Amino acid sequence: MIVNKSFITEVLRTALAVTFVIISIFLVMRVMGFLSQAAEGIIPVGGVLSLVLLKMVSYLDVMLPLMFYIALIMVLNRWYSDQEMAVLASAGLGVFHFLKPLGVLIVILGGLVAFFSFYLTPLSLAKGYTLEQQFRQSNEVSGVVTGRFVDAKDGNGVYFVEDYNRLTGNYENVFVYGASFDREGVVFAKTAYRMEDEKTQDQFLVLVNGSRYEGNPGSPDYRVVDFEKYALRIEPKNQTKIYLPVRSRPNSELIDSTEPKLRSEWYWRVAKVFTLPVLAIFALALAHVDSRRGKSTGMVLAFLVYLTYTNLLGYTVALIKKGEATSGAPIWIVHGLYFILACYCLYRRNYNLPLLPEISVFKQKRATA
Repeated sequence: MIVNKSFITEVLRTALAVTFVIISIFLVMRVMGFLSQAAEGIIPVGGVLSLVLLKMVSYLDVMLPLMFYIALIMVLNRWYSDQEMAVLASAGLGVFHFLKPLGVLIVILGGLVAFFSFYLTPLSLAKGYTLEQQFRQSNEVSGVVTGRFVDAKDGNGVYFVEDYNRLTGNYENVFVYGASFDREGVVFAKTAYRMEDEKTQDQFLVLVNGSRYEGNPGSPDYRVVDFEKYALRIEPKNQTKIYLPVRSRPNSELIDSTEPKLRSEWYWRVAKVFTLPVLAIFALALAHVDSRRGKSTGMVLAFLVYLTYTNLLGYTVALIKKGEATSGAPIWIVHGLYFILACYCLYRRNYNLPLLPEISVFKQKRATA
């Protein structure tokens, strides 16, 4: 049917536009955060893009239902404002008519949310967390920003790199103070490069054509040694095991677990999928433009519903995580209550009734007045 096709097309188009805007804001915020870490030498500049993309993917399972909710409200508000809903109602097509195309959208987007929630989000979180930990535990020189002094991770040295040659991959005019020295000293080299021992996987900074200054100038033990190559062992092989956070654990580990933290994560992944149909019905019921009240009333009510719904779900998940609830019953109670409330609001909207029935006392006062 033409109306159903137009409805699905407009919702998807609006959802893509809203998603693009929200993702752009998210990327700017996350890029600024990771760039500040790169400026401090914590992570390399080249790894910022990978970390940002992985972080963005990990949040899409939460963002997609919200984007779909906003897109539905925007499309229906526009149809109400343009009197298209009034024309459809005169043709016998009420709000209930949109349940069929809405069901198609819920199936498509629900499958996408489930794919992110159960597979891509844990995978991206695991990859991102592992990559970030490797950056933090790896050779600090890989994160040096030219023109800045960067402390060595053990606190016993300072690195300064004047420039980096992207063509050769070498550091230029490198100063190293007190790192891995038998006694206090400074090493200067015109160029330097990183090297990893194939057997031990230890990290080395190889300085080329430089000098090593040891001791205090003027003292008998002060000496200057010129060299062609000088390797500084800047980090031993890391034997620390990386423990992944709960959100990145695979589904097989969560389903059979009796630990509250793991069990709550499994319930949360399931809950994110079921928020989609509940929010869709609310959007269909609350997206109504009253010419006397304007658009703001319905939009404010819609966002209040979203905030209370998601916060209650988060609260029930926290109860399970703390061990105060032994099953997922609180989560399903919240889903059930909001689903019944959404259906009730949709029923009243279809028959042009106020969402909240008037109390008989106020009816009597209005009738006597």
